[in-house]
Amino acid sequence: MIVSYILYGALGVIILFILFSNYGKVPVKSLRFRPKIPILKLSIKHKRALEKYFNFYKQLPPKSKSVFEERIIHFINSKVFIPRQLQEITSEMKVFVAASAVQLTFGLPSVYLEHFKFILIYPDDYYSTITKRYHRGEVNPRQRAIVLSWKAFVEGYFQEEGINLGLHEMAHALHLENAIRNSEFDFLPLDSLIEWDEYAEKKMGELESGDGDFFRKYAATNTHEFFAVAIENFFERPVEFREYDQHMYALLTTILNQDPIQLIK
Repeated sequence: MIVSYILYGALGVIILFILFSNYGKVPVKSLRFRPKIPILKLSIKHKRALEKYFNFYKQLPPKSKSVFEERIIHFINSKVFIPRQLQEITSEMKVFVAASAVQLTFGLPSVYLEHFKFILIYPDDYYSTITKRYHRGEVNPRQRAIVLSWKAFVEGYFQEEGINLGLHEMAHALHLENAIRNSEFDFLPLDSLIEWDEYAEKKMGELESGDGDFFRKYAATNTHEFFAVAIENFFERPVEFREYDQHMYALLTTILNQDPIQLIK
């Protein structure tokens, strides 16, 4: 396993690009973008919306909320948001997409998913001419893009079933970002990642055989999907997750350097 991680470190970018290249091409390089006006602070309206709809933010103490807001601003200013089949992407949409990324990386102070420059948003599921099927979201490292269905994104924050598109796609981006050589490279603890992959293989086998029922079966697709589904449940159903598998939950608290249960005590 250690040998595989050495190879992963050396060839990770190539392997991961191949894994995700089938998701379809995202033609962003040909677009022309207007100069952006940086966001300097969140409005009262944005903060109220986060308080109302974003439980993670709502549960933070005041000082942590201020840090969370600053990181939202940094994330938004570092990305190019591109509407697809939409007239515009509103500031509220940008705030919520950024919040989903900051929620995941809140224990990792210097991580803003630097490699992924473009955020593409569709109103609903969108058709891929490459895979010949509809998608709700995808992460394309070759095009440096995160793609989301806004309808599915919003639904993720209005249900408690461990399904959250924003967290799912940001988890893919985080997993990839850790292997891409840039200023954010290799920020997740290697020992814990090795242990996670070994344990994930075991749990995926249980899912495939029908022995597991907490994660949806889609998690058994591959280790990347297992990680993304685990992240969804880690934040959406932390208490139930820990009861389901205390060891797996503890591994994620180490990998992400945070524990959602501490926020609800």
